[in-house]
Amino acid sequence: MVPHTSSLSALQALPAGARELLQPLASRADPVLADTLAILAGLDADAEVLAAALLFAAGGAVDEAARKAVIAALPGVAALPEGQSAAEQVWALHAASQSRSTNNEGLRRLLLAIIHDLRVVPILLARQLAQLRVAAQRPESERLALAQLTRDIHAPLANRLGIWQLKWELEDLAFRFLEPDTYKHIARLLDEKRGERERYIERVKQALRDALAGNGIHAEVSGRPKHIYSIWRKMQRKGGSIDALYDLRAVRVAVEDIPTCYAALGIVHALWAPIPSEFDDYIARPKANDYRSLHTAVVGPEGRTLEVQIRTHEMHAQAELGVAAHWKYKEGGAKSGDKSFERKIAWMRKLLEQAGEGEDVGGGLDAELVEERIYVLTPKGEVVDLPRGGTVLDFAYHVHTMVGHRTRGAKVNGRIVPLSHVLRSGDRVEILTAKEPEPRRDWLLQGNGFLASGRSRDKVRAWFHKLDKANNVQAGREVLERELKRLGLHQHDLGAVLKRFRADSVDDLYIQVALGDIGPNQIGRALHEDELDKSRQAKAAPASQHPGVVNASRKPASRPSGADTSRFTVQGVGNLLVALAKCCQPVAGEPIVGYLTRGRGVSVHRAECAALLRLAAANPQRVLPVEWGVSGGGYEADVMLSGVDRKYLLKDITNLIAQEDAHVLGIHSEALRDSGRIRFRLTLKVSDYGQLSTVLGKLDALPGVESVKRSG
Repeated sequence: MVPHTSSLSALQALPAGARELLQPLASRADPVLADTLAILAGLDADAEVLAAALLFAAGGAVDEAARKAVIAALPGVAALPEGQSAAEQVWALHAASQSRSTNNEGLRRLLLAIIHDLRVVPILLARQLAQLRVAAQRPESERLALAQLTRDIHAPLANRLGIWQLKWELEDLAFRFLEPDTYKHIARLLDEKRGERERYIERVKQALRDALAGNGIHAEVSGRPKHIYSIWRKMQRKGGSIDALYDLRAVRVAVEDIPTCYAALGIVHALWAPIPSEFDDYIARPKANDYRSLHTAVVGPEGRTLEVQIRTHEMHAQAELGVAAHWKYKEGGAKSGDKSFERKIAWMRKLLEQAGEGEDVGGGLDAELVEERIYVLTPKGEVVDLPRGGTVLDFAYHVHTMVGHRTRGAKVNGRIVPLSHVLRSGDRVEILTAKEPEPRRDWLLQGNGFLASGRSRDKVRAWFHKLDKANNVQAGREVLERELKRLGLHQHDLGAVLKRFRADSVDDLYIQVALGDIGPNQIGRALHEDELDKSRQAKAAPASQHPGVVNASRKPASRPSGADTSRFTVQGVGNLLVALAKCCQPVAGEPIVGYLTRGRGVSVHRAECAALLRLAAANPQRVLPVEWGVSGGGYEADVMLSGVDRKYLLKDITNLIAQEDAHVLGIHSEALRDSGRIRFRLTLKVSDYGQLSTVLGKLDALPGVESVKRSG
């Protein structure tokens, strides 16, 4: 067999150097490669796709220098051979899983997730079909494995992507090798009546052409082929004989526009009696995948049932090229409403339409494909899908609730990782478990990043719901007090916010914290807002009668960076210099009080600052209500962190702060002699109080960190 001439002509679009390297490969006496190129040419594949197929098939026959020369001439080729190699991982997983039940839909999704350039998919399908066409010459075990892989992965993908030119033949050949007796039986039934059926279809087509032309409608009328595998599937679903299938005898009518579709439908129904239960209008109500056509079944000549499909030429081209694939209602594995997967398929359809037109369709991949699921592997190669952002702990709870409860560590691709490690598609995850279940309460705190899935958090909550009340109260108190001390809020009265969280008592509030129903950061914000309400009430009275608290912002932060005094509003006085007190460094949104100094303007303190209380006792007339203004470029806050003096501790601290989009303005370290411990004083720039709370919580969770709190 020689390569299809259109395959070689497509290579003429290559730069001269690349063409000289690749044409000898295309001319090799390799029937699978030649057929692959011919199939791709039939799909209007561009030169980059053909070049990638050649490079992958050639393997070691192309030296590295030549390969680099081709990629230099055609940069878009670079990712395609890599994508084909990545697909080999899925084939290996499929082969390894044949001895047990496997999730083939998961494998198909994994394949699309790990292939960065989806133009790889037609190459994979074309090569698989070329291999199937010569599979009869291979040993039976290889032939069966190839056919099973085709049925499980390739044929559903071709169906899903609407590549009908490949889909039907992949299905029929796989069916032929996997179930030869059934295949031959149906083929024999078709052959027995093939001549009669073809003559019948010709009479129907001519009668329909004449009727349409007689009414002034120009139409293209053709027979619609039925394939052995689809016939067998329909027989299985309907539980009847081959003669009972309405669409075994079928014709398709293609016209110019939509009004003509309905006019043609009227003529068909006037010519032959319709079967009402078999009519579908997919033009007025397109399928979710945008498939459009009119389907009707009629009692045709000689009393035989006949299916007629009516569509425009444009609809027909879209259906054949993959814009309106039928996968949504023909594949049981695809879930309706999976928007992220639909976007990926829609992008692939666009790519198939543009292939061969010289347009750059690969460049928009990152912008077009927003994947909300990831697909990872168990140690046995089974595919698990998780929400985007899912962690190894989410993976453990997805495998089994008790696996999650017993999790103590994890490996990703053979490397130990923290439980908050975010997974990527294609990762292989191994969970390390203890003998007894012992989930941790800090897994429930979103700021710690252990769980991205609400279902996983519900499972942890359910575990702690079973514990007795005293344990939950104690645990919640410890979690909340630790957080409030870290934020300098531990002196506030919790009773002021009970009603907001529908808690009957402080103990009830502690229980809600212990069970993860309320985050300690939420309580901190509520305490600030309560003080804000009080400060607003205080504004109505003279400042001298209210030397207390004024709170403002609902988006707290820290010490304003720079000297922008517009962030403060001082009641009753204008044109004053305003500065944060160095003794307590209030965070934006905290209750604050101003103190009129001698010659240095207004000094702004935390409401509970010990220095302020001494000054206010001596000179109460100098106390002024102060509000936070509109935040601008962020705030500074000093943080004290202590822990074990281990290697890479400082690197982990600064990396975490950077990941949270905060900034380190200053850092000072002090090793505690002969103790193996170290203390850091950090000056951070954060956007608001909420960001500071999140950063402190995550710093506290780092290995080796013993305590972290805001200082001053």
